[in-house]
Amino acid sequence: MYIETQGELEAFVQRAGQSSILAIDTEFLREKTYYATLCLIQVATDGEVSIIDPLRVDDLTALAPLLGDSSITKVFHAGYQDIELLYRCVGTMPAPVFDTQVAATLLGHTQQVGYASLVGSLCGVRLKKADSFTDWSRRPLTESQLHYASEDVVYLPKMYELMTRRLREKNRLDWLSPEFEALVDPARFEVDPAERYLKLRHVGSLGAPQLVVAREMAAWREREAQRRNVPRKWVLTDEQVVEACKRELGRIDDLFMVRGVRERISVPQARDLLAQVKKALASPRDTWPTLERPMRGEPNVDVQLDLMMALVRMRAREHEIAVPTLASHDELVAVARGYREGIGVLSGWRGQLIGDELVELAEGRLSLRIAGRSVVVEPVAGDLPAPARPGR
Repeated sequence: MYIETQGELEAFVQRAGQSSILAIDTEFLREKTYYATLCLIQVATDGEVSIIDPLRVDDLTALAPLLGDSSITKVFHAGYQDIELLYRCVGTMPAPVFDTQVAATLLGHTQQVGYASLVGSLCGVRLKKADSFTDWSRRPLTESQLHYASEDVVYLPKMYELMTRRLREKNRLDWLSPEFEALVDPARFEVDPAERYLKLRHVGSLGAPQLVVAREMAAWREREAQRRNVPRKWVLTDEQVVEACKRELGRIDDLFMVRGVRERISVPQARDLLAQVKKALASPRDTWPTLERPMRGEPNVDVQLDLMMALVRMRAREHEIAVPTLASHDELVAVARGYREGIGVLSGWRGQLIGDELVELAEGRLSLRIAGRSVVVEPVAGDLPAPARPGR
């Protein structure tokens, strides 16, 4: 069903309120804007598939009761951007949620498994992607586009049913609760302009005073991009910001000496930006930002990482869990450096599956050796005896 009037949307909300699940996908454009332009909302319930046209419907807040209904599970695939859009356009955070891409990592799939691949694996259907790169803001939509859009949700209810059943069989369904709670944490979708400098390309090449300038320029750019609703690179590129940070920005002409800046911002804008930079440079040094530089040349850590990664890969294969889901590289680095608190792999289900072994390995109480075609994990001589655990 194609929903393009407020009455049709409200009628759908009434029907969908009786469903146990609401599968959701969106189509949007953001190439020319800061905020993504929502172009379509595809939804599937226990009994129907509908496409909502947000460019024609008057008020999307009619969806709020559905998104906030705790008795209806909202099902997404790789849903971060969909959830962000719904939160901004409807004003309600969808909850509870189930993300099939996240869940798939606990069922033997890769961490970034695509929707089409998962549909093929679980439902035995091969999807055609003829309209994967299209302008969803143009109207009218073709039958091909509408079919493509509906396919993005039509299989989600079945996948949800299959995946939850398999996860229950493996006693892993509860493992996903923290992941899904984090996915709908409003803090994830709040942009702090003062932190944007950390994502500048080549920011690591800047020194302490230059980082102050980078923080202020990136924050100013973020606010300006939001105000004008244009991509931040349309205001200033990362390269222009970093290059400006390497100069003495005492005057507007100094800023305009950076190639292309004069064409992007006006004199009043440049004056406002430099005033903020000067104010920040005059602030106490203990308020200046610093970067955590990656430590290089740590041969002992490198060796430990190699051994720990071998153990992680072995256990991930045994338990059919994606390697990065079981333990991230940064977590392994932290364990190798001696940290034991606040590390995800050392707590919860990850701690039970691999965390304790990683600590024992890092502290020299566990060893790996090759026996025939298998890798054997065993305690180091002198520790309390324990049965060897063969890897596959």
